[in-house]
Amino acid sequence: MLLPVLALVTIQTQFDGGSLGRIEKVSEAHFRLGAKGDKDQDGRNRQANWYYFRVDGAPVGKELTLDIVDLPGEYNYKPNRGAITKDTPPVISYDGHRWRHVETFEYDPVEPKMRLRIKPESSRFWIAHVAPYTNETLARLRHEIQGDPAFREEKIGKSVGGRDLLLWTIGGGSRKKTVWLMFRQHSWETGSSWAGEGAVRELLANEALRRDVTWKIIPLCDPDGVARGGVRFNLNGYDLNRNWDVVDAVKMPEITAERGAVKRWLDEGGHVDLFLSLHNTETAEYLEGPPAGYRELARRFHELLVERTEFFPSRELSFASETTTAGMKGRMTVIQGLYKDWKLPGFLMEQRIAYNAKLKRLPLPEDRMRFGAELVKVMHTLVTSR
Repeated sequence: MLLPVLALVTIQTQFDGGSLGRIEKVSEAHFRLGAKGDKDQDGRNRQANWYYFRVDGAPVGKELTLDIVDLPGEYNYKPNRGAITKDTPPVISYDGHRWRHVETFEYDPVEPKMRLRIKPESSRFWIAHVAPYTNETLARLRHEIQGDPAFREEKIGKSVGGRDLLLWTIGGGSRKKTVWLMFRQHSWETGSSWAGEGAVRELLANEALRRDVTWKIIPLCDPDGVARGGVRFNLNGYDLNRNWDVVDAVKMPEITAERGAVKRWLDEGGHVDLFLSLHNTETAEYLEGPPAGYRELARRFHELLVERTEFFPSRELSFASETTTAGMKGRMTVIQGLYKDWKLPGFLMEQRIAYNAKLKRLPLPEDRMRFGAELVKVMHTLVTSR
């Protein structure tokens, strides 16, 4: 989408991960930009916490006002005022690679809207809800690491849109402990992917971490959503962190492929000592364990994360219920589904994009990558000490 909004200024989203809804010109230097949002297969549960666009032809040093609007939505069938708030200023980049947070902004909870006041340092800049991690970013990492003898890649299926679904193995050996890591079930949660890259780089650089542990990594669960600048649902509208109690290779081939990879591993005699799906939220941060069992493992995992990483939980260690929505099919998360099918020790971690008290600022990609490296060290300690 290329929309002229001034004689010289254009707003562009026609690139990997770009997304905006309506664009309204208020004045020569003031624009209202709608969050496009994403709805599920039933037209419910609208999520509007992703926007990513480029401004070209901006007047250098002259203030532009950009209002991010159309924020209200619905989560688990309950209406909300939107996930974008005063706690979640966006990031800005002048080269598309290095990001920092916008410092001058106002949040209006009445409309609601996020007003950005930008004095551009150059005529071109990018704005995003959080620092993007696109399919192109992952492709660059793949190109860099594919020659490493400790690394192996399998294509385990195709997305609805025909994109490859990948499984990476680092280390090997049937008698080793095995850890599974899953990233980017929801396309807006880019911090998950930055942490994933940090984890992969640490595993390849640190032979001690793979000497006695095999690492199985699903690096990006929703490539279609990432490409189109989606938020939470696949191309057919299905949440890839629900529906783990449903088998439908047509409507949600991503879940079918991912579950199938775990099943094949188990059928071939493999075991799963620890499984983690990493997510982002706006302001909450926590670790959630499986519906039953593994209480001591969970307690120690939580303890190590707090001691050795930037993890700063907003609530106590918790455990999943059997499903997120009783009485409805298609409402199990990955850890609920894996426990139901195979009683696996699955965990879900949420990391906030808002202020982190350990960092004393809002997180950026370098923080996420460092956390990924810290995370695999913690997980290694956890499984090798059992």
